[in-house]
Amino acid sequence: MAKNPFAAGSVILSTSSFVNVLLPSEKGQRCDHCHRLSSLGSLKRCTGCVSFFYCDQTCRSQSMDWKFGHRKICKLYNAYTSSTAFQALEAHKKMDALLLSSLVAHLSSVDVKEWDETIPISTFLSLLCGPVEGSAPPICPRHTFDQTLVDGLYARFENNNFSIHSHFRKTYAHGIFPVASRLFNHSCMPNAAMKFIIQTHEPLKMQVVALRPISAGEEICVPYLDPALLQTRTAVFQLTYGFMCSCSSCKVVRKVGIIPEPPAEPAEFQNICWRLREFVKSMGTGTSPFLTGDSSIFPADLACVLHESFITILSDKFSAASFLHDGPYDDVVETSSTLVALYSLIYPPNYPQIGLHLLERAKSCWNHIVRSRPADNTAMLAADLEDAVASARSVLKVIGPEGDSNDGPIDELQTLTNVKNSI
Repeated sequence: MAKNPFAAGSVILSTSSFVNVLLPSEKGQRCDHCHRLSSLGSLKRCTGCVSFFYCDQTCRSQSMDWKFGHRKICKLYNAYTSSTAFQALEAHKKMDALLLSSLVAHLSSVDVKEWDETIPISTFLSLLCGPVEGSAPPICPRHTFDQTLVDGLYARFENNNFSIHSHFRKTYAHGIFPVASRLFNHSCMPNAAMKFIIQTHEPLKMQVVALRPISAGEEICVPYLDPALLQTRTAVFQLTYGFMCSCSSCKVVRKVGIIPEPPAEPAEFQNICWRLREFVKSMGTGTSPFLTGDSSIFPADLACVLHESFITILSDKFSAASFLHDGPYDDVVETSSTLVALYSLIYPPNYPQIGLHLLERAKSCWNHIVRSRPADNTAMLAADLEDAVASARSVLKVIGPEGDSNDGPIDELQTLTNVKNSI
């Protein structure tokens, strides 16, 4: 609960990762300690296992990682990852096994007597176990812990892990942030969201940022998964977290009941898109039924827009019209406007995905200006570009820079701001 009010964009919590592991595809591209993205071949291998990479041989990233627990798995890592038991695991279970290995390696590096005094350890051990029972997968480090303890650690994995992303687009690692897990409940219409801060030689940090003004006494909630998963999220909540979400968005979805597929006939699909845009246009600020929980104002004949295939169809159409096939600009505008309407309906204000799409719309507008430059359309395209850039900036400035330090959405917006003056 918020003890004091928070303005939109305020950092509510900043907390370092307890343990984290890179996806296999990121190995050798990022420092295994601070996650800094480096040019190919510039990172230095650990000479013991040759499978972990660090910023350089003299930086404190390697020494800190060694002290944190890498020394417990270094000589065993390659034999472990090539073992039959590990290779038999599913991809997501392999990530769990690697993360659990890192956790046990760290715990093995800390005196058990100090566990209760170490905030990340004591906080992690206090977290609720997930609803799925099962024994832990095989892990890498040698340890003297009772198997019951290891299984208990693993039981907290499914419902307390975080996917770590850069620029809100690409997941590149998984990690555990016990304080964030302990403090924040979920909502599909959250008033806060997580972002990740990468700093050279420093542990990865998560920041929880207010998406809108939060009053004193109001509960602070974050999304445990993408709120756009309107059909599947109920099952995920029950299977992974063991709860039934009762947020305003879920109340509307449950009231709708069975969600029909969107129409396959093009004219009918186009009519649904038009009706969605008109409905969202008629809503006042803060009156979305998914935000207020008032299902009575949501038109029953628009239920198909909640089908998860609807957003996929729109995204594919937008990509095809804007980049892949040089489609007509009118198609870009119409599809983009429908996506913005859908996002404004199912996401809370200032949610990053809204800003990311507005950025893509701005980039598409610029591409059409560069490719065609029709004299009679230049003014219209310039106005569209100005509006898309301004709208994207108003959303993305709330959450701020995230992930890698360059080439992110805010950098792209600045580039578009610079070039649009040349029109």
